[in-house]
Amino acid sequence: MIRWSSCVVVVGALSLLLTAGCGGGSGAGGDFVKLQGAGASFPAPLYNKWFKEYSSANQDAQIDYQSVGSGQGVKSVIDGTVDFGASDAAMKQEEMDQVAQGVQLLPMTAGSIVLAYNLEGVSELKLSRDAYVDIFTGKITKWNDSAIAETNEVVDLPDQNINVVVRSDSSGTTFVFTKHLAEINSDFASEIGVEKAPNWPVGTKAKGNEGVTASLSTTPGSIGYIEYGYAEKQGLSMASLENASGNFVKPSIESAQAALAAVEMPSDLIAWMPDPQGDDSYPIVTYTWIICYKTYDDPKKVEVLKDVLTYCLTEGQKSSEQLGYIPLPESVVEKVKAALETLGASSVAPAEAA
Repeated sequence: MIRWSSCVVVVGALSLLLTAGCGGGSGAGGDFVKLQGAGASFPAPLYNKWFKEYSSANQDAQIDYQSVGSGQGVKSVIDGTVDFGASDAAMKQEEMDQVAQGVQLLPMTAGSIVLAYNLEGVSELKLSRDAYVDIFTGKITKWNDSAIAETNEVVDLPDQNINVVVRSDSSGTTFVFTKHLAEINSDFASEIGVEKAPNWPVGTKAKGNEGVTASLSTTPGSIGYIEYGYAEKQGLSMASLENASGNFVKPSIESAQAALAAVEMPSDLIAWMPDPQGDDSYPIVTYTWIICYKTYDDPKKVEVLKDVLTYCLTEGQKSSEQLGYIPLPESVVEKVKAALETLGASSVAPAEAA
C-alpha cells in the first residue's frame, strides 16, 4: 500500500470512482482493495474529492462513494451492502443495535444548511425565525407577505407566489433542518416533527441536495433548503436568517465556525446544535458522519479504511473551505482519530481508543 503521506496527490484517474459494485476486490498479488460507501448528499462533493485524490495517490486502492441520501446510507450499513455509510443524521441507538459488527460514527466535516432562493431583483433577503417557519409550513404563500416585508423594508418584494422546494428522499439534511425548525417553533415540533422524510404541508419535491439545487436554479420564485457549498457553487442567493441572539446572519464559513465553537464534541462523537448560541452564529449548522463497522472480515479493508480516513482528517481538511465546508476543529480531529483506531478485523479484537 502506497501511503498518502509519502506521495504527491495527483488529481486524476476519474474512472477509479466510476466502477460499480461493493465489497473488496483483489488485483495481481491479491493486494488491491476496493471500498464501497454510500449515503449523504450533503458532503458528497467533498467526499468525492477526497476519495479521488486518495485513489490517485494509491493505485492499489479504490474508494467509491454513491450520493444516495442519509436514509439510504444508514439502511445500507444495516443491510451490510457497503463498507461504510454516511449520514447527516447520526444513527439512532435502535439502528445501531441492528448491526452485529457494531458501528462507529466519525464526524468528518461540517457545514451550513441555507435557504437559497430564486427571486429576480432581490439579492439580499432577511428572514425572521417566524417567517421561514411559516414559509415551510405553508402559512406564508406570497413573497410580499408582511412577515417578510417587515424585515426587508428597502427591498422591492414582488406580489408573487412562493414555490417551496423540499427533499423527496429520506434525507439527513432534512433531519437537521426539521430539528432546527422544531427547536424554535413548538407548533412545528408537534405538527410535523423531526424527520428525515416528513409530511411537508407544502412544496415541490426534488431528490438530493443536487436535485433541490437544480430546481431552485430553474424555477423563479422558489426557495429551498440545501447545503451551503451547493448554493455557493451554483451562485444562488442565500437568505440571512435570524439567530438565537436576534441577529440576522449571512451563511458563511465564519458564521458556521462561530456556531461550531459553541458546542463541545461528546465522547460518542454525536454533537447536535439545533439552535446555536452566539451573536455571530449562523443558526443551521451540522456535523456530518461517516459510519464504519467496528469490525471487518478483511484486515486489508480495515487498513485501507483507516488510511483513507486519516487522510481525510488531516490533508483533506485543507480543501474543505474551498468547497464550502467547515474544517473540523483540531480538538475534534484528535477525538475522531482515537475512535478510528478502535476499528479492527473480526479475527482481531479492536484496539482500545487512545
